[in-house]
This record gives sequence, structure tokens and C-alpha cells, in this order.
Amino acid sequence: MPWTRDEMARRAAAELKDGYYVNLGIGIPTLVSNFIPPGITVQLQSENGMLGMGPFPYEGEEDPDLINAGKQTITELPTTSYFDSAQSFGMIRGGHIDLSILGAMQVSETGDLANWMIPGRMVKGMGGAMDLVAGVKRVIVLMEHTARNEPKLLHRCTLPLTGQRVVDTVITDLGVFAIGRDGMTLTELAPNVVIDEIRAKTEAAFAVGLGLG
Repeated sequence: MPWTRDEMARRAAAELKDGYYVNLGIGIPTLVSNFIPPGITVQLQSENGMLGMGPFPYEGEEDPDLINAGKQTITELPTTSYFDSAQSFGMIRGGHIDLSILGAMQVSETGDLANWMIPGRMVKGMGGAMDLVAGVKRVIVLMEHTARNEPKLLHRCTLPLTGQRVVDTVITDLGVFAIGRDGMTLTELAPNVVIDEIRAKTEAAFAVGLGLG
């Protein structure tokens, strides 16, 4: 059966390595902070000026002054530091963030990303995604496989792009895909999900990794 959102976040958290500086995007990626594997230390960075974010607070313990870039309440750690947006984006543009985990509306088989606007709908702002995909060392997209039964993994994105050839890994509720010079490869399946189901819900061309069929 497909992974739940928490299970998707846990799978994405397995990509974290000790000592990483990580930026988590709005939506499902914010859940990753609750599943950091034991024994490793990572520093979570938020574009609005915070380094060292803790997990989400328990109900009743929220501090309205502590929020992430998605305006969700978060917690701080003994190592937390605060700074202005210029310094925050200096970290991102300067290549000091090891990994960004972002949501997406569309991803192409070559790693193009569309995640900032749908034409004709109100856009609150670009956010930091364009800087993140240009300045971060590795980009993981964490998203549901379809939206209203329409595929989100495509041969070519139809929405305005956030970046071209910027996505390294895609984790959906159905499986995990690696994207490299040779295109997209399915490397892992969610429990009881079969390849034919993924093919039926994917418009991108993809190879199937060893051991999957």
C-alpha cells in the first residue's frame, strides 16, 4: 500500500547524514524534522532566519514567535541561532546548505522542477525555492505521486519552472526515483505497490532499478 505522509517523511529522513545542514520546504517536507534518525546531528535551516530548528511543538506548548518559512510553529534547540534574510540567503546562495527537501507540483524525467505557481491562481510570492535549487548541493522532492488523479512525474513540466535539471531524488507515496544524466530510475517501491501501478500513474519515462523487476 502507498506510504502515508509520515512514512514518506520518515523515508526522506533516511537520506540525512550526520553533520548536514538541511532546508525543509513547505508541506510534507516539514514533517521530516520529526523523523531524524537517532545517532546523527543535522542543522535545519529556515529561509526566514533560523538555523537549528527542533521538531514541531506539542499542543499547548506553541510559541507564536517561533515559526518556520511556512508560518508553522516550531521549537528551538540549545544550538539554535537567528539572523536576517540577507544572511539566510547568503548561506543558501553560497553553497553552505547540503540538502534541500522540497514539495513540488511537477517534476520532469530530466529533473526539472515546477513548484512555485499555477498560472491564473493567486501567488503569494516566489519564496526561496529558486535560490535553494540553484545553491544547494542536493535536492530531494517529497510529494504525493498524483494530484486529483493527474500524474506529477512528467516527460516535460507544463507549469512555470523553478529550476532546470535540479532534482536529484523524488520520493512519493508510491516509491523512490533517482534522477541523473541518464534520466529517471525507479529505485524503491512502497510496500505492496507494483511497478504497473506506478507506470499507470506516471507520464515520465523511467528505468527500473536492479531487484525491482
